[in-house]
Amino acid sequence: MHPPLPGAIEPRENDPQTYAIIGAAMEVHRVFGCGFLEAPYASALEVELQLRGVPVAREVLFPLSYKGHSLALHYRADLVCFGSIVVEVKAMRAITEIEHAQTINYLRASGLWRALLVNFGSKSLTYRRLVYGSDPEKSVESVESVVPPDTEVRRRMP
Repeated sequence: MHPPLPGAIEPRENDPQTYAIIGAAMEVHRVFGCGFLEAPYASALEVELQLRGVPVAREVLFPLSYKGHSLALHYRADLVCFGSIVVEVKAMRAITEIEHAQTINYLRASGLWRALLVNFGSKSLTYRRLVYGSDPEKSVESVESVVPPDTEVRRRMP
């Protein structure tokens, strides 16, 4: 892993909770490598988080509504850590903007404001930390969006 660029947001300092989740995901990827479907990674990540003392819940249901009407459907989060961070587990060759948009929608549905999109499907673990606020005009799609424009930031996923 490359050292952070000067001025880059360092999750360890600014968001120790997501940093702890990323560390656990790195350990799962180190042990399993790539090649499984999503379920084994989600199960192993749940165990690794528990071993590290991170509060975690698996397959948490969030109700969905449309224009104030409850739907007979729910969004099922892969994991919710610390009661406030959605963790979306993927095992794909590469994450696209579709998975990114889905994760933003999961934040909307859950009412939470932070998510980690974690991909175990490539040679190296890839992840993206996403932030969503209550005001869509002022929300950000990723942590990179909140960094001043003159600051370099290392992107975690293509």
